Amino acid sequence: MNYPEQLNPIVWPLVVYCLAVLALIVLMLSLSYFLGQKRRDPATDEPFESGIISQGSARLRISVAYYLVAILFIVFDLEAVYLFSWSIAFFETGLLGFIEASVFIIILLVGLIYLWRLGALEWGGKQKSLINRKNHQ
Repeated sequence: MNYPEQLNPIVWPLVVYCLAVLALIVLMLSLSYFLGQKRRDPATDEPFESGIISQGSARLRISVAYYLVAILFIVFDLEAVYLFSWSIAFFETGLLGFIEASVFIIILLVGLIYLWRLGALEWGGKQKSLINRKNHQ
């Protein structure tokens, strides 16, 4: 069917949903504005966390191991997303798709072995590359 004058029947539920979400947002913001507390104290704009006034600087040194684990998590999380989408289309991709997925997994395994040998997965000690750099100086 052709709907020249009105919305496509597939699009109108999306439009209704978006309008409902916008109406809910406006309702929540206006209720909090009208029913919320209006008092302003000198301490209102002071930063605090969990009711405790903060002390010192918020700039902390975080270990590089944290960032390495975060990056490794993202890499292997993306690997899982790609492999999940490949597994859905397993029969459609055929042997060529299987070979491409295998090459993808092998490349990631080589990267994991490289990081493992480099010491990037070690929590306790320093990375071998950093130790070697200090020894060569």
